[in-house]
Amino acid sequence: MRIKVFTTGGSLDKGYSTQASAFVVLDPTVGEVLRVAGVNFEYEVESLFRKDSLEMGEADRELVVSRVAQEPCDRILITHGTDTMVETARCLGEIQDKTIVLTGAMQPATFKDSDGPFNIGFAVAALQTLPPGVYLAMNGQIFDPEHVRKDTALDRFEGTRPSRTEATAEEQSK
Repeated sequence: MRIKVFTTGGSLDKGYSTQASAFVVLDPTVGEVLRVAGVNFEYEVESLFRKDSLEMGEADRELVVSRVAQEPCDRILITHGTDTMVETARCLGEIQDKTIVLTGAMQPATFKDSDGPFNIGFAVAALQTLPPGVYLAMNGQIFDPEHVRKDTALDRFEGTRPSRTEATAEEQSK
C-alpha cells in the first residue's frame, strides 16, 4: 500500500514561537509521527502550504483540489486545520476513484496531550478500509463531510444527522 500525504498547516503543526510570542505553523509533523510509529507501508509527504485553516481562501482550496486530482496515488491523507476542514472536504467531493481522508488536531502534535498522533493513525486505518470517497477522521470516528460539524464548545467533531439507533427510535415513535 502507498499513501500520499498532503499537509496544509493547522493546529497539528503548530508550536509556540518565543520570537513572535504566539503559536505559529511550523514544519509538518505527520512524517515524524509515521516514522515513530514504524509504519510498514510507503508514504510521501508534500507540504502544500503552512496556514491556520482560518487563513485559507478559495485559491488555497483550489490548490488542494488540483493537487489531489493530479496525484496518481489513490489513497490520500490530508492534514488540515479543524476550523475549515469540513469546507475543504466538501470541495474535494468532485474527485472520483480515490479514498481521501482529512484529519487534524485540536492541540498541536508537540503537546503532551495532543490528539494529533491518534488522529493520524486513525486516518491511516480509515484509508486502508474505506471505499473511494471523501471522509473526515477525527475523535475516533469517520464522518461524511456533508453531515458533520465541529463543536467548538466540546472541542470535537460530531455528526449532524441522527445515528441509526436514534433514527429508528424516532421513526417508531411516529
